[in-house]
Amino acid sequence: MKSLLLAGAMIIATGTCAFAQDGYWVVGDRATGTCEIVTSNPVINSQVGGNIYFGTGPYKSIDDAKLARSTIPQCPIVPEPPAGAPDEGKQ
Repeated sequence: MKSLLLAGAMIIATGTCAFAQDGYWVVGDRATGTCEIVTSNPVINSQVGGNIYFGTGPYKSIDDAKLARSTIPQCPIVPEPPAGAPDEGKQ
């Protein structure tokens, strides 16, 4: 009976970790000196010795990630395009 409970707990823990991968993360890139918003967990996907020096998240929406990025002192200010302005590069 104990082994069944232990197996069930492990299955639930594994499933919880899999669901925690959804969302947006803010990561600091040491090579470029920028902070980017990514859709995959930077801790899991970064290689040892990589250029990522911090990662925060997950955030539920892109707007939440942008707000978080604006509050991180290491992140340079990213100007938002004015409302109604045409997107560059799109025709």
